[in-house]
Amino acid sequence: MNEWPDFQLPDDWSLVRMDELATKLKAGGTPSRKNKDFFGGDIPFVLIDDMTSSGVYLESTNETITQAGLDACSAWMVPENTVLLSMYATIGATVITTFPVATNQAILAIIPREGCDREYLSFCLQAHKAHLARLNVESTQKNINKGIVSSFAVPLPPLPEQKKIAHILSTVQRAIEAQERIIQTTTELFKTMLHQLMTAQIRVTERGYISGKFGKNHNANGWEVKPLGDILKLNYGKSLLAKNRIPGRIPVYGSNGIVGTHNTPMVDEPGLIVGRKGSAGQIWQSFGPFYPIDTTFYITKKDAPKIDLEFLYYLLLHLDLTRIIGDVGIPGLNREMAYLEEAYFPSKLSEQKKIALTLSTIQKKIDNTQSKKQKFQSLFRTLLHEMMTAKTRVHSLATVEGGAV
Repeated sequence: MNEWPDFQLPDDWSLVRMDELATKLKAGGTPSRKNKDFFGGDIPFVLIDDMTSSGVYLESTNETITQAGLDACSAWMVPENTVLLSMYATIGATVITTFPVATNQAILAIIPREGCDREYLSFCLQAHKAHLARLNVESTQKNINKGIVSSFAVPLPPLPEQKKIAHILSTVQRAIEAQERIIQTTTELFKTMLHQLMTAQIRVTERGYISGKFGKNHNANGWEVKPLGDILKLNYGKSLLAKNRIPGRIPVYGSNGIVGTHNTPMVDEPGLIVGRKGSAGQIWQSFGPFYPIDTTFYITKKDAPKIDLEFLYYLLLHLDLTRIIGDVGIPGLNREMAYLEEAYFPSKLSEQKKIALTLSTIQKKIDNTQSKKQKFQSLFRTLLHEMMTAKTRVHSLATVEGGAV
């Protein structure tokens, strides 16, 4: 039985081997992919990617197999309410089935006995996955197997406490999933609005939004078409070695966005930064002074009164300069090719500002939701560790409706 040197069990908890907790522990298998008749049937076929993209419960699978495929390999029909555990590469991911499925050989199905709550077991395995991973079989990639899992012991409190722990953790997990759905929906809205506003399929007027065929090929009144080179200049950033950075309040931008801080800026006002090497073509917006290093370009406007800076940020997002990066060596943005890109924009600053305001409002909604999701994730990680090691007991916590604890 595995040892738990840093974990003091409460008197009413026990360490129990997995083969004592389960009525069945069995991995799956994969039909030969050379036979097309084995795939595309009615049997959901679970891969690890399906597990890592789900919450507490499995919602769907990307693949299905046929009965012939199931019969031709070691896969079997796993019943609903079974805990699935990933054993290859990504060790310790768990999910609970809500419908009968088959799985591949990298996934172990665990059917808990009476007295072991399936949600508790799923969370418990997540909490102790690092411990489980240390028992891996040496191979080209780190794997575990059924034998290792069978002898792996997990801490088990009395069933009522298991259920309370699972309830608290699943409440926080559902809150995370709710934020993810909001982010997904709002991101799709942002993409749609970005495209329609930047192609004049929707016009912003004093009275609100007007839809219609106003795009570039429909002679939208008051819009211009110019090459980017006519409205902006891409200036090279300046090298600033990490050892020469004096930490301060000025963000330092590199090929992956903000890479640190410095105490003096290179650019004294808000501006836009474009990845030149590495994450070439990516756009970042600085709302104050900044320092762009030599893997970036920073933008100066040629027609300063005619282009609003925030509108220009969204215009560049729409143009997607990542399309014109070179494919030799380290990806790089070709400045001269970027200058040839056609920019389509309203002549009036007022319309530019309204477009930018519309898009920034949606973007702030996404950013705020991302922040909320991260807070829930941090809370989940803390609770998962504290409760699964009995450092925090459920009687000391109160669950608040709406997802907070």
